[in-house]
Parts: sequence; structure tokens; C-alpha cells
Amino acid sequence: MLKHRLISGTVMVAALILAAYRLPAVGTWAILAGLGVAAQLEFYALVRKAGIPVHALLGTLLGVIFGAATFFGTYVDGSVSTGFWREMVLLASVLAIFVRQFPDKANAKPLESIACTLLGILYVPYLINWITLLACSGAEAGGLWKPLDGGGRLAVFYLVLVVKGADVGAYFVGSRFGRHKMFPRISPAKSWEGLLGGIGASVLASLLFCYQVGGDFGSWHMDLLDAVVLGVLLALAGVLGDLFESLIKRATGCKDSSAAIPGMGGLLDVLDSLLFGAPVMYLYGLLIL
Repeated sequence: MLKHRLISGTVMVAALILAAYRLPAVGTWAILAGLGVAAQLEFYALVRKAGIPVHALLGTLLGVIFGAATFFGTYVDGSVSTGFWREMVLLASVLAIFVRQFPDKANAKPLESIACTLLGILYVPYLINWITLLACSGAEAGGLWKPLDGGGRLAVFYLVLVVKGADVGAYFVGSRFGRHKMFPRISPAKSWEGLLGGIGASVLASLLFCYQVGGDFGSWHMDLLDAVVLGVLLALAGVLGDLFESLIKRATGCKDSSAAIPGMGGLLDVLDSLLFGAPVMYLYGLLIL
């Protein structure tokens, strides 16, 4: 299991570096969109296993449009109207899913269908949207066919390193010293000792990365105090993301979201902590750094 996790993790990190430094910006967005589609479909598959019918194709299509509104709005007009178009897509999504439910006479759970279809949009593409914003931070508008610049790709690397560092620290410390369970009803394996180990690993990864790049993330500059604070915040956000997905899997009776990634389960199992960490990273950078 651990061997498979290491191999899968190495392949994914190599793919991330290749995407950031070689692919044009629009190609990087296409990868994020593809990840969002796959993860959103995994979520809908989990919900269906709980006996709730969802409009998966419509929800996934709306999720792709939402991500496109963020990315192309940022690169076409430099974020002037990006927020407006995102709001319009969210409004259209709510209306479209409501209307789609009207002719579905055979559905005995219409409220659950509407709620879970919308949750699929808010949980996956909406949160991946923050990774897109992070990647595009400080980038030159109109540079669709150039690799990402402006410090955004460094910020994404930082996010992945710190959040996944927390996952690794929590895993090893929790496995060795975990005695006091956090929320056994939701995730029996998670312990308070593991949480402390994850926070320690996250802060260490944050400090090392900050030192390596001199605290320079393009338009953002991070000092050592910021590195410590953000390391703690990202570790906590990652745990919340992991617990939320565990709650979904517990409710649907599944151990993993799928078997797509050897040693790690499904794509949603890999992204869960990053989905909650991305908005924390972006908002901290925007408001404080």
C-alpha cells in the first residue's frame, strides 16, 4: 500500500511540474477542468450508491462552465468581470437544476436530487476554482498560450507541498502514536496525535519552501511568521476536507471514492484536502500577504 502511494504520488508531482512549466496556461486549465470532471463524477457515483438519483451530466457540464468563467474571465480582461460571470453561472446552475427536475416524474426523491446535484458543483468545481485563481494570481492577462507566470505556479506548488506534507505527517504520527480518536463516527483512523503530527509537518514544509524561494510568490511576499501561520491553517483546512469526504463515504457505505489511483483510492481521495486548502491559501495571500 505504501509503495503504491509513493509511486502514484511521484507520478502526480512530476505531472504537476510538467503542466506548470511546459504547458500553456490554457492547457493547465484544461488539466484542472479534467480533474474536476473526474472528481465530480466520482462524487455523483458515491451519492447514487446511497440511493439518491442525481443529474450527473448536467451538474458536471455546469461545473466545467463555472471553471471556464473563472479562467477565461481572468485571462481575457484581467479579472475585471470574473466574479460577475462566476455569479451568473452559479445562478444559471441553480435554475437549470430546478427546471431539470420538473419533468422527472419517476424520481421519488426530488429534493435530495436537487440538493446533491448542486452539492456536487459546490464541492468539486467551485473549490477547484480557487486552485485556478491561485494559479492565475499575478499572471499577465491575455497570456493564454504561455506557461503560467507571476508566482501563481509557485503558490500552487506550495499549496500541494504543505497540504500533502500535513497528510503524510498525520499518517505516520497517527499510525505510530495515535491513541485519542478525533471523530471515530466519521473517520475511525484519525487521531488528535495524528493532527499534531500533520500540523508539525505542514509548518516544517511551509518554512522550508518559504526559505527556498526567499518568500517571493510574485505579487505576494511571505515572511517566516506568515509561513508558520499559513502552515497551521492549511493543515487544519486539509483535515476538514478529509473529514468532509470521509463523512460522504461513511454515508454512502464506501471505503474509497473509486479505485482510479493505486494505493490512494479515487481522485477525490487525493483532492479532498487540497479542495479545502486552496481557498484558505488564496484568501490569505490576497488579504494578508
